Amino acid sequence: MANIVTGCRISGSILLLFFPAFSSWFYILYLVCGFTDMIDGTIARKTNTASEFGARLDTAADFLFVGVCLVKLLPVVHMPGWLWIWISLIAAIKIINLISGFVYEKRFIVEHTIANKLAGLLLFLLPLTLSFIDLKYSAIIICFIATFAAIQEGYFIRTGREIV
Repeated sequence: MANIVTGCRISGSILLLFFPAFSSWFYILYLVCGFTDMIDGTIARKTNTASEFGARLDTAADFLFVGVCLVKLLPVVHMPGWLWIWISLIAAIKIINLISGFVYEKRFIVEHTIANKLAGLLLFLLPLTLSFIDLKYSAIIICFIATFAAIQEGYFIRTGREIV
């Protein structure tokens, strides 16, 4: 069942490509994809059907959803130069974390810390707030939290401490 829910996120992400950003259908599909992301892991744990395949499918669905959202939103959202630099810095830290995890543990590690979850939630909510909160204000809050989360994740990876 959890993999079916994840499959719905994959289908919804693909369907997002066919609707204009910020249209009613875009928002509906965007929210459905976000909801499926929130519940698939819970369903897998509650039904004792969590699997390595399901975890990988979830990660692939997340990457697809984020990629589609970037393709749809970046062309229509103006981002100042300082924000591009800050996002690039966060991405660089996250890439270094992935490489470090692979070097130290021989596997890719992504920590599910509270800070990472909060950053993800705020990033998910961002497109829903753009009509009434100026991006430069919301971006500062999200980037501060994402920067902290990335640094914290790197610390946990390098010290061998994993969040369960």
